[in-house]
Amino acid sequence: MSINKVIISCAITGSAHVPSMSDALPLTPDQIAAASIEAAQAGAAIIHLHARNPEDGSPTGDPAVYGQFLPVIKQATDAVINITTGGSATMSVEDRLAAALAFEPEMCSLNMGSMNFAFFPAAKRIAHWKHGWEEAYVRGSDAYIFRNTFRDIRTILETLAGTGAKFEHECYDVGHLYNLAHFVDEGLVKPPFLIQMVFGILGGIGPDPENLMFMKQTADRLFGREAYQWSVLAAGRHQMPFCTQAALLGGNVRVGLEDSLFIERGRLAVSNAEQVLKVRSILAELSLEPATPAEARALLGLKGGDCVGF
Repeated sequence: MSINKVIISCAITGSAHVPSMSDALPLTPDQIAAASIEAAQAGAAIIHLHARNPEDGSPTGDPAVYGQFLPVIKQATDAVINITTGGSATMSVEDRLAAALAFEPEMCSLNMGSMNFAFFPAAKRIAHWKHGWEEAYVRGSDAYIFRNTFRDIRTILETLAGTGAKFEHECYDVGHLYNLAHFVDEGLVKPPFLIQMVFGILGGIGPDPENLMFMKQTADRLFGREAYQWSVLAAGRHQMPFCTQAALLGGNVRVGLEDSLFIERGRLAVSNAEQVLKVRSILAELSLEPATPAEARALLGLKGGDCVGF
């Protein structure tokens, strides 16, 4: 496969952003399915998925909700479907695992360490709250510890081992790379694996270009360049600059309304697909092309879309 190929992931809705922040945020199963299909058609090879309670947009790990949109996306696209095991910082590990266990996707996300995961400063920018749960959820994030202990990580790896799913290993700080190295040494994570380097979350490593370089250099030192694929996401206004830097360095990219609600300074994105098209245009300016789902599967050693449980 050409070295000019870049895997675009799109994170459709997440759990940190609340409905009051953007009317474009997909909340219902129909909205999540439609947004995912549009993102895939725009060029995303991997669709990263959370679920929301259809009534009020709050995060949920309920497999019954996932079951309303996963088959729709699969029938309409060839994209790799990636189900979160992160859920939200307020969920138990059991709740976070429920959908992945029920549907056995090709990929799951896996957070590689505990951290303060905070987004409370966003409350200052919201004048009107649409739902009763939102304000306490956002303001209360100054007390959130996103728990991902070594036991939790081992539990997720071992519980899903029999499904054949591989992981988007989300590393929010340098220490998370060393946590991943521990599980590689133990044989619970095998190459090729995907490292998703995360920048700009309050509580994680900061959105400084030097930090991206340091994370990549550390990963090379720990794993060797041939053992892993790497991708970058950055929160908010840092999204496109960090994707550009990653692409220039030979990495893959992640966009989506989970990571940033904006398409440019001061303008909210109208859809996930708009962000995919923008990063795709950036790649084109760099003489790079989006990888197809089949190419992403080959690079990541995935089991194939015909081997999932939905």
